[in-house]
Amino acid sequence: MLIYYALERKKVLARLGISFFLFGLINNVLYVIILSAALDLVPPSTPKGIIAFCNIAPSLIAKVGWPYALKGRVRYWRRLLGCCILSVAGMLVISAFDGLNMRLLGIAFASFSSGLGELTFLQLSTTYHPLSIAGHAVGYFASGTGGAGLVGAGLWWFVRSLGVRLGIGLSATLPVFIPLTYSLLLPKPSIIQAMHFESAEDSQDSLPGFEYRPLPAPDDEDDNDTIQPTLAGPLRLPKNVTLSMQDKWDLVRPLLLKYMLPLFSVYLLEYTINQGISPTLVYPVPPPSTISGHIIKSLRDYYPLWQLVYQFTVFLSRSSLSMGLPPLPPRLLPLPAILQALILITLLLDSAIGILEFTDDGWSILCVFLLISAEGICGGLAYVNTYYHVGQENLGASSISHPERARQEREFKVGSVGFADSLGILFASLVSVPTEVELCKAQVRRGKALCKTL
Repeated sequence: MLIYYALERKKVLARLGISFFLFGLINNVLYVIILSAALDLVPPSTPKGIIAFCNIAPSLIAKVGWPYALKGRVRYWRRLLGCCILSVAGMLVISAFDGLNMRLLGIAFASFSSGLGELTFLQLSTTYHPLSIAGHAVGYFASGTGGAGLVGAGLWWFVRSLGVRLGIGLSATLPVFIPLTYSLLLPKPSIIQAMHFESAEDSQDSLPGFEYRPLPAPDDEDDNDTIQPTLAGPLRLPKNVTLSMQDKWDLVRPLLLKYMLPLFSVYLLEYTINQGISPTLVYPVPPPSTISGHIIKSLRDYYPLWQLVYQFTVFLSRSSLSMGLPPLPPRLLPLPAILQALILITLLLDSAIGILEFTDDGWSILCVFLLISAEGICGGLAYVNTYYHVGQENLGASSISHPERARQEREFKVGSVGFADSLGILFASLVSVPTEVELCKAQVRRGKALCKTL
């Protein structure tokens, strides 16, 4: 009997992990496909940073506005269905129209859906208790988002020869799997709660004097009062709790310097590299007899290659928790941003004055390969560890005694942090436009005009 029960617990955890992995993978894969296809979506004379701007600004609006505008509990099924419809519509617009303005509109639709979807899945992870299970869900979701980078960049690497219309059109079918996974595979929070998962670190989730009570299931539509057992007897608590704007500000204020600033810095530097510097990191096409020559056939292969390398290392680092590695201590969360700044400076100098250019271009390509790999590792570690630690933070005594308020506080806190990475990407898209232009001019001045041929 005990063996059967242990196997059932493993099956439920596997379903939870696979579900959140698929949520991260499918929700983010369209975003990555659009970025990887930047060279093919706009004319050669158009800075690729415009794609990045339209691919992140609507997402930022969703992440900034939705947590503050939402009142009461999250209706997950309705929101995910809406995200699915909007994503499909956006990708179909991109594939159906050749004009730049219509393609940017389609990108904006997909971006808003992706931002709202990411916010929703991170909030959904907080409905699973104890805290170790919530961390399990976050780890697999982060791994899925990293996998989306690898799948999206790799997919466009192989199908871009089919053209934008067919390649983007085929990808419009992917969002349909999100509501299917939510309905058919994801275990309900009540199932997890019934199995009484518990570990040593979960003791912080309760306070002396309060009996532990699992948080309400997210799709519980019953608006009747909740009976909460207390030391003095049963207490009737209303479910229709709503956090005020002051409550939300009090919750988000401690997160600004501890979590949001490091995450903002990492993404500002990371996407400045990806959209402003990487398009200019081009070298003569290597001979076919070399290893790099088997991968790089033309100058237009460099930018998709750098994106593929970056996305692969992001996947590895975002999967660190799901692979069983320990999280970074909170005090080390600024470290990825510091390393990211050093990588940006090195690649910037190489693009501008050629500090990594050698007689053998193969060594130059190798150096850039290693630096972009390190960039991806820093970005992935910052993402997964930030959201993990936010989800593991303690709640006050008043919140723990009221399960509905505790649920809404956790949902809001993890949802509000997403503003930081999206704002960093948005600023990077603004910076990358003039950065790419000026770096190309600097290369032309020193007699290297390869960037002008892209």
